[in-house]
Amino acid sequence: MNIVSLVMHVINPIRATWNRRDELGASLVEYALLLALIAVVALVALHFLGGSVANTLNSVGSSVNAPLG
Repeated sequence: MNIVSLVMHVINPIRATWNRRDELGASLVEYALLLALIAVVALVALHFLGGSVANTLNSVGSSVNAPLG
């Protein structure tokens, strides 16, 4: 066994671990971007549908609180 193969034998597991950690970091960034996109879509939907949802909830609340008879 020569010195180059010995050094590569020691370095290869370290390089594999380092490369795997980079991929995990990339997927974390992708999940964060996806979460931010979902939050923006939810806020936009709430802005445009907020009045309609509030009216519907008020109507349901009024009918629940109304006396029977």
